[in-house]
Amino acid sequence: MLFAGALLLRPSFASAAEPLALKLAQTIPLPHVKGGFDLMAADVAGQRLFLAAQDNDTLEVFDLAAGKHLRSVAGFKEPKWVVYRPEAKRLYVSNGGDGSVRVLDSQTFAPAKRFDFREKANNLRYDAAAALLFVGVGKTFGEIAVVDAAKDAVVGSIALAGFPKQFEVDGDLIYVNVPKANHVAVLDRQSMKQIAAWPVAAAKENVPMGFDRTHRRLFIGCEPGKLAVLDTASGAAVAALDISAEPDSIYYDAPRRLVYISCGAGTIDVVRQLDADRYEFASRIPTAPGAATALFVPELKRYCLAVPQTDKQAAELRVYTSNDE
Repeated sequence: MLFAGALLLRPSFASAAEPLALKLAQTIPLPHVKGGFDLMAADVAGQRLFLAAQDNDTLEVFDLAAGKHLRSVAGFKEPKWVVYRPEAKRLYVSNGGDGSVRVLDSQTFAPAKRFDFREKANNLRYDAAAALLFVGVGKTFGEIAVVDAAKDAVVGSIALAGFPKQFEVDGDLIYVNVPKANHVAVLDRQSMKQIAAWPVAAAKENVPMGFDRTHRRLFIGCEPGKLAVLDTASGAAVAALDISAEPDSIYYDAPRRLVYISCGAGTIDVVRQLDADRYEFASRIPTAPGAATALFVPELKRYCLAVPQTDKQAAELRVYTSNDE
């Protein structure tokens, strides 16, 4: 069902004269890694990348400047997301297998702290100004837990209608994808309560989320192959586009006004923003089946994509640069 007022632009491949938005710069093989990946984080100053190899129960560390794999850190239980705090030289790794968030020294990778939650710990976001870490928790229920990183203490939680997937922190508000309810929950950090629920009418299974902070637009990916765009002033849907199936990571490239969507179907779909409410499909970059985990690092002008190990392909990290560099 298409929501009222939405603009639907169907995908078309870029013309032969139009270059792809990203070009492959490096491929780093990971022959020791089995299975797939979840999310990653970057140490911009040190040009390091930290990748959660969830099926391998490891954290993989890379030198992006040299284009090489540095080390594999073992001992996790289905690592999901990674947050890096440069000022504290700490890494936070959520674990789906045991509901923990494990804290490591980012130089030695020695354990520094551990937080345990009732069920699966998944998505992480960090507010550096407030020194607060937000943790998506749940499998049979849902909440956003709040950790005071300065005090190393869990200080509260906000209940949800179902388990959370990707979310964004926006001042006093948090926008959370809740696929079971097929809505975006809007949470107030001051009252520690949900204050609104915005339906995602474009499709079900709303999992990944991206945010254009300039135009105040949320990008919501739905697993069947839809991208919905919501206005954060009202929660209204302003656009919807067909994309490839199984979107997993969505990033907004503000200077180029492009949206990058990595999809498990084996593509990076690129959407061009014409203005805040109008979008067009720009190009589709072939990748590999299941390669859905990505990270865009605007400071380094790098787009990193993890390719999972299967019977037909070995695991690797692909690093892309802008095609106009």
